[in-house]
Amino acid sequence: MPIVVDIDVMLARRKMAVGTLADRVGITPANLAVLKNGRAKAVRFSTLEALCEVLDCQPGDLLRWEPGPSEP
Repeated sequence: MPIVVDIDVMLARRKMAVGTLADRVGITPANLAVLKNGRAKAVRFSTLEALCEVLDCQPGDLLRWEPGPSEP
């Protein structure tokens, strides 16, 4: 997947546990794990906003694009 989710990086920088982030954002730990592990197909702007507020960061700190392998 060319979109990479860097929630782990921000959690480490903020010294915050996944469960704490889930509680403060208002989502389940299971849904946060889906997002964190790059298995989510979509993310609501309200969730992205809450993540940025709790982690004191910008959306670009959590999401980045990496080119995938070239198609033959």
